[in-house]
Amino acid sequence: MTDALKRLSDEGVAIWLDDLSRKRITSGNLAELIDQSHVVGVTTNPSIFQKAISSGDGYEQQLTDLAARKVTVEEAIRMITTADVRDAADILRPVFDATGGQDGRVSIEVDPRLAHNTEATVAEAKQLAWLVDRPNTLIKIPATKAGLPAITEVIGKGISVNVTLIFSLERYREVMDAFLAGLEKAKAAGLDLSKIHSVASFFVSRVDTEIDKRLDALGTDEAKSAKGKAALANARLAYEAYEEVFSSDRWAALDKAQGNKQRPLWASTGVKDPAYKDTLYVDDLVAPNTVNTMPEATLEATADHGQITGNTVAGTYDASRGEIEAVEKLGISYDDVVQLLEDEGVEKFAASWNDLLKSTEAELKRLTPSEG
Repeated sequence: MTDALKRLSDEGVAIWLDDLSRKRITSGNLAELIDQSHVVGVTTNPSIFQKAISSGDGYEQQLTDLAARKVTVEEAIRMITTADVRDAADILRPVFDATGGQDGRVSIEVDPRLAHNTEATVAEAKQLAWLVDRPNTLIKIPATKAGLPAITEVIGKGISVNVTLIFSLERYREVMDAFLAGLEKAKAAGLDLSKIHSVASFFVSRVDTEIDKRLDALGTDEAKSAKGKAALANARLAYEAYEEVFSSDRWAALDKAQGNKQRPLWASTGVKDPAYKDTLYVDDLVAPNTVNTMPEATLEATADHGQITGNTVAGTYDASRGEIEAVEKLGISYDDVVQLLEDEGVEKFAASWNDLLKSTEAELKRLTPSEG
């Protein structure tokens, strides 16, 4: 059943699960996925927590206790989410130890409403690292303009970071630059660089969803033939950028000081269009020293019928440039698409966070003991 997942791991792709809930932790399901499906990490985001906590499964007792203490809704959410991340981190700790800290990681995101506030993002990242208090945590920071200096600052303090919501190649290069600047700060402060890890979450499927929508609107044969190609091309060109940056002289100095490369992480790898094979963004993005974070349905599809045939990124760069150029020639602006996706990504996570605030507040009210 998991031969394809093993082949994927053997090719240097770390398989992370893009989901977390208390039920997944307490039922033994997470431990089972680690044991049987080659899962070596977990990512969370505001939407995932909103779905998990709103389902109510496993959270009743903690919510009852928090209601009795009359904590604020924001504090309640932080206590609940950090408890889940802490428990997942403990389950993944053997993987973390076995891989020298590279995998066995659990990501938790700063409040998405702070995405455009550098100072608040840094403060929140420090607070989350302190609250979870596990060495195998990654703090997620969005790759907005305000997020870039926050990445440098947080890495510079020795906190490991998952940079999220990267859509454009230009922004990805800025993220890698911010990471290197952070390692340089950490080195200047005398910190042990070997203990600092980072991944850069480059989003995949949403690029096809947006560009395909625009191609459909054009409706020509040429437009139809360009569908379903831009997302893979964009991600493959991101890997080309990664190879360039991490073979530079600037990196060589940090490598000598025991720095770890910031791995590209393929995010949003669940296929949205049923016309495409459901393992498209796994099978066709195989490259060494990458992470693929999958929703459970994609993980199961890959285990069942994934076609892992070796490196599917090497040698694709010229063709990938051609795919992006073909879309541009049809009048679809790449820059416009990736900016829209970044803006929408931040808005969606903030909306999920607000929904989570509302549903948690309602639960706290329901469970608050009456006076007397």
